[in-house]
Amino acid sequence: MDAAIRVIGGGLAGSEAAWQIARAGLPVVLHEMRPERGTDAHKTVKLAELVCSNSFRSDDALNNAVGLLHEEMRRCGSLIMAAADAHKLPAGGALAVDREGFADAVQAALEAAALVEIRREEIAQVPDGSEGLTIIATGPLTSPALAASIRALTGEDALAFFDAIAPIVHRDTIDFGTAWFQSRYDKPGPGGTGADYINCPLDRAQYERFVKALLEGDRHAFKDWEASTPYFEGCLPIEVMAERGLETLRYGPMKPVGLVDPRTGSRPHAVVQLRQDNALGTLFNMVGFQTKLTYGEQKRIFRTIPGLERAEFARLGGLHRNTFINSPRLLDPELALRARPNVRFAGQITGVEGYVESAAIGLLAGRFAAARAVGRAPVPPPETTALGALLRHITGDASAATFQPMNVNFGLLPPLGREVKRDQRKPALTRRALADLDGWLAALAQAA
Repeated sequence: MDAAIRVIGGGLAGSEAAWQIARAGLPVVLHEMRPERGTDAHKTVKLAELVCSNSFRSDDALNNAVGLLHEEMRRCGSLIMAAADAHKLPAGGALAVDREGFADAVQAALEAAALVEIRREEIAQVPDGSEGLTIIATGPLTSPALAASIRALTGEDALAFFDAIAPIVHRDTIDFGTAWFQSRYDKPGPGGTGADYINCPLDRAQYERFVKALLEGDRHAFKDWEASTPYFEGCLPIEVMAERGLETLRYGPMKPVGLVDPRTGSRPHAVVQLRQDNALGTLFNMVGFQTKLTYGEQKRIFRTIPGLERAEFARLGGLHRNTFINSPRLLDPELALRARPNVRFAGQITGVEGYVESAAIGLLAGRFAAARAVGRAPVPPPETTALGALLRHITGDASAATFQPMNVNFGLLPPLGREVKRDQRKPALTRRALADLDGWLAALAQAA
């Protein structure tokens, strides 16, 4: 495969990019450095391993921007979405997946694809372009050598923030004399029943003691080079949220709205929710409880939560550094590096946040590279779609001076341009997006 397009990084973005290239009928080499070189967050050597939550967030394509992005990617033949749908777990209105089955499915599909070659090796330098087209999709855990090469090429320091991992609890160690199953407002989701989350209630006194313990708990110390790295606002450690005020957690991950404690018949003062993490239903993830507390403190403090007094943890929380480039300054609308147009970037390293957003940019990078490889100018998706709006944001709309990671949201889509009732705005944006996406896909098929 000497003339193959190269994809560096076997996470969600890299796997999706490789899949899209192969679907276009072109050879692709997917480089993944594990197991030759490990990371601080990965536990396996599987492609598309989910290192943090197992949730792809809302699957509501009519009223939620990430749900819309799910549907757009499905219509584009996304491998990541196909694997997620095949391995979904009950999670209310969210699309949560069995992380082991999901990664196995992605890897099996790529290993079976005749045009895909997987090489387990570290790429330490940005390719010079002489070997053809390359996509760098190394994500938040880019190796130090490659990160240094990117900095040398772009002339800019890489921006960085911390991404956090929540603990996972063994279900059979949860006290269901206190805890109960319920989704907020009893809302069912993909494969769910409306009772998909485990809820642990706290009264006012318990909640205030818990917040105090978080504030006083011992934390892992930052290394010197980490000390000035900002957190991503959408994934703050639980103890950092607690520092912002006594009520912050009650309006964040511990909000009790839409829930009724069956023991009292009323809403609790605060609640801790746990979401199913594997297909067997034996492991549950503490939603929003990413943390930098030491392991000993996590066990001590989290076991003060009613229902978790005897909890055993399959994984404790942690943090890892997440690096990304200043995409509005460095990338063109095809995700190509302005300083080296044969090199594209994809995934979290471009400054999108979230599994689905990362895979979406991988999907676009793969399609753009495949078009260039056969001499066609890539046609980006319409800006009225979630795919197009996210692409436009990271390659130009965002301010390079203040660029920070971004989740997909309806605020990125152009306004409708006509008077629409507030409660109909999101459905109207969604209908326009999917109609425009279908038109884009039809035009691409006709031109091929």
